[in-house]
Amino acid sequence: MTYFATTRLDVRRLTTADVTAFTAYRADQEVARYQSWDGFTHRDGEALVESMEHLDLGAPGEWFQLALEDRVRRVLVGDLACKVNASEPREVEIGFTLAPDEQGRGYATEALTALLDHVFGPMRLHRVIAITDARNTAAAALLARVGMRQEAHFVENVFFKGAWGSELLFAKLAREHQPATRPPTATYPLRTPTSPPGRN
Repeated sequence: MTYFATTRLDVRRLTTADVTAFTAYRADQEVARYQSWDGFTHRDGEALVESMEHLDLGAPGEWFQLALEDRVRRVLVGDLACKVNASEPREVEIGFTLAPDEQGRGYATEALTALLDHVFGPMRLHRVIAITDARNTAAAALLARVGMRQEAHFVENVFFKGAWGSELLFAKLAREHQPATRPPTATYPLRTPTSPPGRN
């Protein structure tokens, strides 16, 4: 299932056919450096795809991975991640991972720009956040490039891979977003929050 498309990419559901390529770039030490995993095996890839078989984009409280497929070469170049906040379903956290050989070609900027168009367009969400390791200057620059602003710098707030680490939080509101393209047409049933729960 393709959720939306960009100039060069089809953004679709991950399938078992993606597991080998997905595992290969996730197992790369540089790719994993600022990510939550240390090692990533073929079985890990299979388990992740299997875990999402009965999920869909927009399921509150659940991370959902989106495959980024180059439309001409028909190869997996990376993935996006989305998790709608379970207690405030009009907010979504996003993430991204790109295969090392595909970096530097503008795919991440293209994919994130379209994702913002999608969550603020067809999904009608209010707020998007992204959290990155404070040392990951490339990720921070990318988030700024797609129009997200840095809202916080948490200092040594997380014990990460054997040491205390710091994180940056970026965010964007629907009213601040100017679509880069005509808003994509959703190809799946949308979950539209009705009345949000109160905050604690």
